[in-house]
Amino acid sequence: MMTKKKGNNWTAYHDKDNDRYFAEIMYTSREGREQYDYEISREIYERLGSFGDDIENERLIKTANMTYSFENTMYGTLGPERMVWDEEADKAMNECIRKNKDQF
Repeated sequence: MMTKKKGNNWTAYHDKDNDRYFAEIMYTSREGREQYDYEISREIYERLGSFGDDIENERLIKTANMTYSFENTMYGTLGPERMVWDEEADKAMNECIRKNKDQF
């Protein structure tokens, strides 16, 4: 199984060591940046990329549990600059991303 899948605004990761799945949705523009991280299920991970439209992939990701949110735009912060709901999952995802970058 692949350890990384990617769309226009989303990236999903599989941590083979811990058999956990994560996804992030990130929007970046002149107005600022928004980032949302999720811990997703294996079923969601397997379905990602099977849609012709990335919006459908994002909708599928958003059905999972959000673990982290960052929203900062030129119009003012939409929410706290850093909101973490699940510290353990946030750390696990960041470790998974690091390991994935080391592979390539």
